[in-house]
Amino acid sequence: MSLTVDDFDFPLPPELIAQHPSAERGGSRLLHVSGQQLVDRQFAALPDLLRAGDLLVFNDTRVIKARFFGVKDSGGRVEIMLERIVDATHAICQIRASKAPKTGCTLLLADAFTVKMTGRAGADGDFFALELVDRTDFWEVAEQYGKLPLPPYIEHPAEGADETRYQTVYAREPGAVAAPTAGLHFTEEMLATLRAQGVNTAFVTLHVGAGTYRPVRVEKIADHRMHSERYEIPQATADAIAATRAAGGRVIAVGTTSLRSLESAGNDDGTVRVGASETDIFITPGYRFKVVDRLITNFHLPKSTLLMLVSAFAGYANIRAAYAHAVAERYRFFSYGDAMLLEKIDAI
Repeated sequence: MSLTVDDFDFPLPPELIAQHPSAERGGSRLLHVSGQQLVDRQFAALPDLLRAGDLLVFNDTRVIKARFFGVKDSGGRVEIMLERIVDATHAICQIRASKAPKTGCTLLLADAFTVKMTGRAGADGDFFALELVDRTDFWEVAEQYGKLPLPPYIEHPAEGADETRYQTVYAREPGAVAAPTAGLHFTEEMLATLRAQGVNTAFVTLHVGAGTYRPVRVEKIADHRMHSERYEIPQATADAIAATRAAGGRVIAVGTTSLRSLESAGNDDGTVRVGASETDIFITPGYRFKVVDRLITNFHLPKSTLLMLVSAFAGYANIRAAYAHAVAERYRFFSYGDAMLLEKIDAI
């Protein structure tokens, strides 16, 4: 199947892009997609769709305050979005400015600290490398001076409520600049309910970068190159997946970041390799999934790599029908929107 970016476009009324989360965490809707069958539910009904012995795999990354405003040494204004903190004094970022800063120039950020732009970074050179000049810890300056980096399609600046609602209740490993949004629907109460009914949980860590919002700029999707992200699979998670497989349970990824981590580390027998690594896996229709049986995810942007991923998982035609149904039924889209539970189909 030779697919183009336009094959993953769909009409989306702007008012369906959720600007705020549901009134209560866990109060979203859930569209259950099983082949051609579509069932409208509430997310609170998720425990009814799981059974003892199933394994939910969550991404426990925590969103850092990665957005900064400042000025170049020439006086021009800049906006910085961290992509990744490399070590205490070095980071990779995106820069928005009237003119891209030159290598060697300094930037005063938040009227508080200075960084030097040391060169380009990334496979295509579309990121910038930064070095702290007058501070010693990027993590500290991010926490003290940074702003929460809401997605570009959310039109309001980060507010007090976003500090809580744009984090999962189980977030613990700081490093992401975008939330693993499928996990935003889970409450502590639901997690307790699931454990009580014999549903197991495990964790991976993938720090979501700002590159997740980069558009696909090629016509043929086979020509697209994914940005690289770092992930880690703990031994306990690998053991839980192996035990689930042996007992006939289902491995359910909570979010595309969990799925990408598991499939990147997956073996042909459905187990996963332990440890930390980089992934630029690009999942499109025709991919054969090794590890994940079901996927919980939000609704994704038109022409996005994540829409391509879910089309590979649940079937291209099925996803097109599901998205058309979601628009007609006024589901809420993207990071603060509603969720889907997808059943895997065999690759064709």
